[in-house]
Amino acid sequence: MLKNNQHRWLLAFCFTCFFLLSGFTVIGHRGDPINAPEETFQSIDMAFSQGANYVELDLHESQDGVLVISHDRNLQRVTGVDTIVSQNTFTKLSTLKMSNGESVHSVGQLFEHYQNNPNAKFLIETKKTKKGNPKNMEAELVRLIQQYHMQDRIMVHSFSIKSLMNMQKLMPQIPRIFIVGSLKRISFESFKYADGINISSELVTPTIIKQLHYLHQKVYVWNEMAENQTTWNWLVNLNVDGVVTNYPALGRHYQAAQDQADIKNLDTTGQVNSLTSLPTIENPYELTTAKNPAKAGHTYQITQTITIDDQTYYRIGTNRFVLSDTINVGQTAQAAALLVGKSIQVKNQPLSIPTWNSPIHPTQMTGHLIANSPHQILAVRYVGNRVWFKVKDGWIKSQQTQINLAPNTDQSQLVWYFYRQLPAQLRQTNLTILPTPLTFLNPVKSDLTPKPLFQFATAWSNPTIKS
Repeated sequence: MLKNNQHRWLLAFCFTCFFLLSGFTVIGHRGDPINAPEETFQSIDMAFSQGANYVELDLHESQDGVLVISHDRNLQRVTGVDTIVSQNTFTKLSTLKMSNGESVHSVGQLFEHYQNNPNAKFLIETKKTKKGNPKNMEAELVRLIQQYHMQDRIMVHSFSIKSLMNMQKLMPQIPRIFIVGSLKRISFESFKYADGINISSELVTPTIIKQLHYLHQKVYVWNEMAENQTTWNWLVNLNVDGVVTNYPALGRHYQAAQDQADIKNLDTTGQVNSLTSLPTIENPYELTTAKNPAKAGHTYQITQTITIDDQTYYRIGTNRFVLSDTINVGQTAQAAALLVGKSIQVKNQPLSIPTWNSPIHPTQMTGHLIANSPHQILAVRYVGNRVWFKVKDGWIKSQQTQINLAPNTDQSQLVWYFYRQLPAQLRQTNLTILPTPLTFLNPVKSDLTPKPLFQFATAWSNPTIKS
């Protein structure tokens, strides 16, 4: 009884580790097939050296029951010899050579070759007929895994749900992934035997990924042998668990970029508080410009923040990111919107103030503004309890300036909207209200003096009133 409980705990622990792995896994498709003959030791070694976490390999069974590493049942394409794997003994198959001079390998040879390299991990595809042949493929694979102690270094995927059923019975701790070329093949029945789904990039969508994750299924993507930079710019923004790629170096590049980034999920709206629209990018890792800018004054749904190299980006679409320097959320967006475009004057002390590269990550000075010099607010950003203004030369702290409000227009807008709607902590205190007729405060009385405005505004924000 104790042994059974220990066994169940071990299985639960293994599955938990599998599901909690962070980031996406780079899986070299048949090794590194662009730079070396596929599924050879040379190709496998090259994939690992390029940064692959796993190498994907395919299995067929020879006439005498040996598991042979080959994607095709006929070796014509890779050896130049018209030979069916299942119709020949492994002794004969091993005489065939790849273009680099290597022989066709068996799984036993593979495990023996890499058994002392703990970083060599494999995703193995079991090739089965519609009738489930060969029947003993999974049992032979499990025997070899146990013989070479590869239990922690193997995942299995297959188009055959029967193969995954067999693997679950024989070695349940091995992660099992169901390969699908059609969404119709994904069913609750398959979830009984699979820990993940390997889906074509032509079918995958953010919604499908979210649904599969909700059902505790990992999501892997393969790309129909047609990857390029544009595809990766899209793939890296999907919340996938792994990519089976012909370009492991490119996959590792994006994986490393994600590892270095601070990524947080978010669910809020933000407004572009800037006089001008903002350029958007496809992802923060390559800074490829997207087609549609984020329009000034518009509000967008923000689903993620990504901070990398002292820059923070907001995700406002599947393949659309914008630098967050001029975007405010919630009530801060309302407060910032009322200040964009206003004129300011640098205070008379000190003699000059620095301008900075960013309000969120002010790491570099971009210039200086002299005391009493006038400027226009090009953008506004609330950062904690501080407010930053963007001017022509860079970003400055708002408390180092005096905000000038034009008569009739700014004044009425700010008093009635800004004051009534915003909490005290968001109200600016460095306002200069210029002389203006005051009848708008109470149209019934026409003999108002500046005193009521001063008292009202003082309760609001202690502004300075110029006479």
